Amino acid sequence: QVQLVESGGGLVQPGGSLRLSCAASGSIRVIWDMNWYRQGPGKERELVATSSSGRTNYADFVKGRFTISRDNAKNTVYLQMSSLKPDDTDVYYCNALIQTTSGYSDRYWGQGTQVTVSS
Repeated sequence: QVQLVESGGGLVQPGGSLRLSCAASGSIRVIWDMNWYRQGPGKERELVATSSSGRTNYADFVKGRFTISRDNAKNTVYLQMSSLKPDDTDVYYCNALIQTTSGYSDRYWGQGTQVTVSS
């Protein structure tokens, strides 16, 4: 059993910053990748940033503003968000490909954390 728990969302003014965290716990053997997605009302879930094998990638709409990082010792991924815009208002989800102690790998999702950018 694996759980991903996000935290750090909230209300922030345009131009402000937030840092999201996502901690994985449970019967983890290997975490292959950890990623952030976001989804707004009536919209499809979209990829924001990925972290895999020490490499990171970003959606064009967050490049230069968001930074994804990992603390492998804590099985945690972060998303540092800066220069936030109202268009960044969404529910942000953590996603990870994890191999459990059973030997099987599967993709897991967190419950989501709301980010609202508004004055």
